[in-house]
Amino acid sequence: MIINLKNWKAPEAIKPQDIVNFPVDAKGANWRNKEIGELDLRDANLCRTDLRGANLKYCQLDNVDMRLAKFDEKTQVPDGFNIQTSGAVGPGAKLNGAFLNNADLRGIDLRKSLLMGAYLSGADLSGALLDEISLAGADLRYSILRGAMCRGTRFGTSELNMADLRGADLTDANLDTLESIKGTDFSMCKGMNSSIKQLLERPAIELDHWNPFTRNTARKSLESLLA
Repeated sequence: MIINLKNWKAPEAIKPQDIVNFPVDAKGANWRNKEIGELDLRDANLCRTDLRGANLKYCQLDNVDMRLAKFDEKTQVPDGFNIQTSGAVGPGAKLNGAFLNNADLRGIDLRKSLLMGAYLSGADLSGALLDEISLAGADLRYSILRGAMCRGTRFGTSELNMADLRGADLTDANLDTLESIKGTDFSMCKGMNSSIKQLLERPAIELDHWNPFTRNTARKSLESLLA
């Protein structure tokens, strides 16, 4: 295939109205709140594309690749297309065991999603909505959950080594069986009163490990919540 470099655009810069080449490659593009029309998206690459609020109701989506694309409750898709099982990330997504390492998931709505055993190490979940979901067995090492809503979240045996939870709302969250909190920063977290004492009884190797990113330890961050 001959590529016309004069008219070439990077996939992340592609806008729906500018598409002339098929199959479409718009990975990483921002189509948030866009009216996509009757675009032919068969075999398209929409990995990491932001589809929150987008209307794809009249598009052809056969064999589309939506891994790590973002959607929300306002995203519209054709009847019969299940975006929750497409690999895309959003409310109700089926992502058990999914590889989401280092993903940019800031502000994403993941309520009612399935994330048991998901690989989220290094992922940025700042401000994400994680209320009442199960993260049992998930790998959250080095993840960023600053200001995340984790009300009633079941962390189960997830790994939180070096995670940054500063300012997260952990009201009614289940933190009883965490695999590890080595270097985890809980500073300014809300709703943790019932969990602090138990977490402070964990091994010193976890509580006193220095987190160079937040410049704190799990012990100091937990004790700051008692002040």
